[in-house]
Amino acid sequence: MPPQPHPATGGPSPRPRGLRERVRALLGLDDDTAVVIREFRYTEPGRPPRRTVVAVLPMDGEAHRWTLHRPPDQITDQALRAALLHQPPA
Repeated sequence: MPPQPHPATGGPSPRPRGLRERVRALLGLDDDTAVVIREFRYTEPGRPPRRTVVAVLPMDGEAHRWTLHRPPDQITDQALRAALLHQPPA
């Protein structure tokens, strides 16, 4: 399914798409594997204000999920690599 238009611009949001492409390249994923990027915002004390969840959903096999405690536009290649390759998925 193609990305939905971003309300502020009328076009797809570039942040999740760019992050999705970086995840695909880093993990060497095929076109049949879905990559879902979700950003969450919190206002409760003690929680990070924003976090990003990366989910990898293969057609055959087990789904994997990682949480990065920063917004998508602040996830560096180094942080992405550390999370996906060095932390066990949830």
